[in-house]
Amino acid sequence: MSWLRPLGGTGLQVSALGLGTVKLGRNRGLKYPADFALPDERSAARLLARARELGINLVDTAPAYGSSEERLGRLLAGQRRDWVICTKVGEEFERGRSSHDFSPEHTRESVLRSLRRLQTDVLDIVLVHSDGDDLGIIERMGTLEALAQLKREGLLRAFGMSTKTLAGGLAAAQTCDVVMLTYNLQQAQELPVLDACARLGRGALVKKALGSGRLPPEVSLELVLGHAGTSAAVVGTIDPAHLLADVEAARRVLG
Repeated sequence: MSWLRPLGGTGLQVSALGLGTVKLGRNRGLKYPADFALPDERSAARLLARARELGINLVDTAPAYGSSEERLGRLLAGQRRDWVICTKVGEEFERGRSSHDFSPEHTRESVLRSLRRLQTDVLDIVLVHSDGDDLGIIERMGTLEALAQLKREGLLRAFGMSTKTLAGGLAAAQTCDVVMLTYNLQQAQELPVLDACARLGRGALVKKALGSGRLPPEVSLELVLGHAGTSAAVVGTIDPAHLLADVEAARRVLG
């Protein structure tokens, strides 16, 4: 098993571990075991530099992650070729509250805004940030169709969905380039989604692989990265020492 892995049929290569950046921009309304303060610019820059040194090239963000996109735009200036950037549409976080809008109009506006915030001409991956009604979004909202159009226009390279249900993940695997799903030692209900991604040649990004920091890294990553369908596991941390430990565990698993 290699460290750099194909993201399905997108032509993109992603590191086995991706860096989730919710903690760069938001510390309210989250289900983490402990409170935390947002890192200052120097600490955030140090974290990203360490990730890059460790061979990580995938960074995951979203409008729902508060100021994360804007901070990444500043912090990654001049490094665009070194990173595969994944962001999202559909969920907003303003004044301490989340809201959702999956309309094609908002989808386009969100992508254009992300391009400005991230200071780039093209987004590598854009995922729909589901509110839990995966099938409703896929079947009625027109969100994926809007993303497909934006891909045709050259504003993004791959699109997909960050799902919350087994049925939604399976449906997304039929129509999307990439699916983001939950899979770990305690939550294996979405394993059939990984199986489908492997069978269909879709990219699969695994969220909560370490159970939001509650599960042992090496055993967890052996499970997640050992599946043929997994492109990358996304881990969220602002601690360079934790990141190093996760990368070392992943590299031991990968041999």
